[in-house]
Amino acid sequence: MNISSSRTSRGTLFGIGVGPGDPDLLTLQAIKRLEKVDIILAAASPRNEQSIALSIARPHLREDVETLRLNFPMTRDREILKEAWDNNARLTLEMLNSGKNAAFLTLGDPFVYSTFGYLMRTLKCLDPELSIQVTPGITSFQEAAARTGTILCEGGQSLHILPGILDEEELHACLAARGSAVILKAYRNLPVIRNCLEKAGKEKSCVFVSRLGLDGEAIQTGLAGIEKPNYLSLILAPAEEKNK
Repeated sequence: MNISSSRTSRGTLFGIGVGPGDPDLLTLQAIKRLEKVDIILAAASPRNEQSIALSIARPHLREDVETLRLNFPMTRDREILKEAWDNNARLTLEMLNSGKNAAFLTLGDPFVYSTFGYLMRTLKCLDPELSIQVTPGITSFQEAAARTGTILCEGGQSLHILPGILDEEELHACLAARGSAVILKAYRNLPVIRNCLEKAGKEKSCVFVSRLGLDGEAIQTGLAGIEKPNYLSLILAPAEEKNK
């Protein structure tokens, strides 16, 4: 049985990408929607005091807008994650059924390694008729490429977007393929990532970026001296230049 409201007027959920860190990188559509919603849903880990996405969007929020923190644990335990998605989905649905419009904030883009995709699917299972609209956001690797002048792909080249949690065999196979690669969340698995980049001949030429647009930002070519990167770290491994 679907959870629904007897009200004729129900709220809409907006999934809004706030970009990688600089508040100036929010799109005009994102800003317009943030100005109109009744409540801001901010995802965060129970171990963190604040939501990074919320801090990025704050300059564009009304002073009187309500904010609600949704806790999503940083774990790979499927049962724990499912419980969090179910609880947060029901809480979100309750807000929407009360007639409020809500915006769920996410770093980068809502559909690129984002918690929003899980929440959206869970909500759709609870109520398939729910109104959900998505505002795309600038990804961290797009901004990293722009800041460093790194061409990600051109002509017939491919671009591989990889999670840093891949095992060595998978990561090596992806990096060995033709084209450029972006490795997101390149922190906990750094020794494996470094080894695969060395085998691909890209360890010294890749671009390492951490906390882009935030306090503590770090950008460098190669991985020399990097041992314990921040959670918000990525690596650009561009293809060889076409004229070489």
